[in-house]
Amino acid sequence: MSRRLIAATILTFTLFTIVILPSEAQEPGQGPVKVDGGHGLHVGFYAKTCPNVEDIVADVVKRVQQNDPKLPPALIRLFFHDCFVKGCDASILLDTTASGGNRVEKTSTANGETLRGLEVIDEIKAELEKQCPQSVSCADILAYAAREAVVLAGLPRHNVPAGRRDSRTSRSDDADENLPTARTPLNDLIHIFARRNFTVEEMVVLSGAHSIGEAQCTQVTDRLYTFSPVVPRDPALDPAFANELAGKCPAEQPPGQALQFKVDFDTTTPLVLDNNYYLNLQKGRGLLQSDQVLAIDPGTRPFVDQMAASNEAWTKRFLKAMIKMGRINVLTKTEGEIRTNCRAVNPAQ
Repeated sequence: MSRRLIAATILTFTLFTIVILPSEAQEPGQGPVKVDGGHGLHVGFYAKTCPNVEDIVADVVKRVQQNDPKLPPALIRLFFHDCFVKGCDASILLDTTASGGNRVEKTSTANGETLRGLEVIDEIKAELEKQCPQSVSCADILAYAAREAVVLAGLPRHNVPAGRRDSRTSRSDDADENLPTARTPLNDLIHIFARRNFTVEEMVVLSGAHSIGEAQCTQVTDRLYTFSPVVPRDPALDPAFANELAGKCPAEQPPGQALQFKVDFDTTTPLVLDNNYYLNLQKGRGLLQSDQVLAIDPGTRPFVDQMAASNEAWTKRFLKAMIKMGRINVLTKTEGEIRTNCRAVNPAQ
């Protein structure tokens, strides 16, 4: 099997293997994607209209995280999946749309039963509507919540430009058609990021979000039992790590229980965002094929080595890439709306 044809799986988000639609009217995969260079977004956007917004978000996320230690990767993944489908517009939060359709992004098989953290966004929005009615968009709440998740996972606080507005549309087909499967070739994944103005290095940097969180065993069982007709186990896997995974992931899960079988991306520091992800890749301990190939392919291996060499260097690049990602295809000014309920579009006036 060609190294560049090793499958890519959805990152944390299973995040990072995601395609963005340039606009709601454009066909998937056509043309460049707008990455806002500052138009309409700035730090301190709510200084006058809702000065406590960031504190409220931080307080709710921190309180919930105390009882749910795995909340941070869930919120980061939610943010990534929103931005990488058709832009950072909170379309992933909708239960229904302006047209009344209920086949929304969150029902896609690429999201579906694995999304978490939605109730946290609901709680934040409800509190903000009490204090600052019709002022703070769900898209900005999601960006702030992802920032707080990053902080709780151990990285420094970074400034989040705000001013995003919310989409009135959300289609499951957008996620179905634009979230690559486990068989997406690495070259295609690189192209996906390039269309969004992300370099190969930035793709590798963002992949470091797999330093925290977990994946379903269904994402790794093929590496353990059915890698190829002549080689059942992926030879790129460290043998001891493969045995460890096999002990947690049976070849077949009982019917209806697949979601209960999960494994951490990083067994060393599973709740801390750090460069252990890259150190694991160097040792053949990348959980997904789309992770491990980054340390194998000559086009991405140098960046893995750079990130593995310095946690500080990776941290700076990761936070910078997070801010850049939060500008993808945003709605600003008079575009979209500010929802009063993140799960539903506002009633027609």
